[in-house]
Amino acid sequence: MVTYPEDWTPGQLRDFGYIQMCRRIFQSQTKAFGAIPFYKISTFGGKADAYISQELYEKYKMLYPYPEKGDVLLSAAGTVGKAVIFDGKDSYFQDSNIVWLKVDKDVVDRNFLWWFYRSYPWDALEGTTIQRLYNNIILNTDIHLPSLPEQEEIAQTLSEFDTYIDDLTELIEKKKGIRDGALEDLICRKTRLKGFYGRWKKVSFNQVIIPKARIGWQGLKKHEYLRSGYSYLIGGTDFDHGTVSLDAISYVSQERYDMDANIQVSANDVLVTKDGTIGKVAMVPELSKPATLNSGVFVFRTKQGLLPVFLFRVLQSSVFREFIDTLSAGSTIKHLYQKDLKKFEFEIPDDTKEQEAIAEVLTAMDKEIADLETEREKIIQIREGAMDDLLTGRVRLTT
Repeated sequence: MVTYPEDWTPGQLRDFGYIQMCRRIFQSQTKAFGAIPFYKISTFGGKADAYISQELYEKYKMLYPYPEKGDVLLSAAGTVGKAVIFDGKDSYFQDSNIVWLKVDKDVVDRNFLWWFYRSYPWDALEGTTIQRLYNNIILNTDIHLPSLPEQEEIAQTLSEFDTYIDDLTELIEKKKGIRDGALEDLICRKTRLKGFYGRWKKVSFNQVIIPKARIGWQGLKKHEYLRSGYSYLIGGTDFDHGTVSLDAISYVSQERYDMDANIQVSANDVLVTKDGTIGKVAMVPELSKPATLNSGVFVFRTKQGLLPVFLFRVLQSSVFREFIDTLSAGSTIKHLYQKDLKKFEFEIPDDTKEQEAIAEVLTAMDKEIADLETEREKIIQIREGAMDDLLTGRVRLTT
């Protein structure tokens, strides 16, 4: 049980404000394009779901209540309790599925209220998962309010975390764009690394790659997918940003692992999905135990003259994506066959040192991005802890 500071005022939302809802907009009144963006629960706080005419917007805004800039909006259905601050721009919202809170601004700072509802445990109420936030549920939420200046300072402090996280996100996307551009330039020989001037040659798949995969299911039953065991069982759903995530991976027994040496994989093997979403690529990381493949994944083993790390980058590039798109030819293909792969051609440097240098440049960029993503995740966790501490008064800010 949370113990709040004695100088914080206890109450419920109904003590400080009330709830408003928009007039209902019917699907027939919306358009794919238009002047005023319209938001449903599914797009709440993000990209508009549809648009309505300027005339309809003006009519409803004049006849019915409408939020003002800074009001807190809550989703009452779908992802219940999702909270956003209304930016004041011309827009319209789905009727009773999105509500906004009108509060006494002399008592409640709306940014503080927004942070309060961002962290509110709706799912924990009454020991059950709430499917809809009815007005009385929202109005009955218990809230403890510090003084208005302290509310403002708490909101400002937490918003600084968001600003830093947003800046990191923007930087990560910028770095990804640079990395992706470098990948295309280096693999397509638009850019050469300093010190390398040797010849490149076109090769076909069968000249430089040996694909291996599980033959059928080999009798592998569903109950043999283990939560722990002798060997990792790698599937396409385990691919994550060019590597293999072990977070939710399945396992198989040693007997199953030993059945096929061709698909026993180790660090730096190149994997490609051949079922489902075909053409996804991953490189096997360092592993703490043996690993094998399920039926939906190829391992591509390279012949002399082609480094696995360079092949991995080729398969990440538009060279391979365009090949997969050509195979599709306007239809959805659900399986990648070896007979199709023999048609794949690409260029490689004769000098494997240039292949290695290209891979190292791109790996360094990947590491920089991964470090930034780790930093962002760390700040997010710190922010979550700060929310809990500041919104309960466990930690007080100097005012």
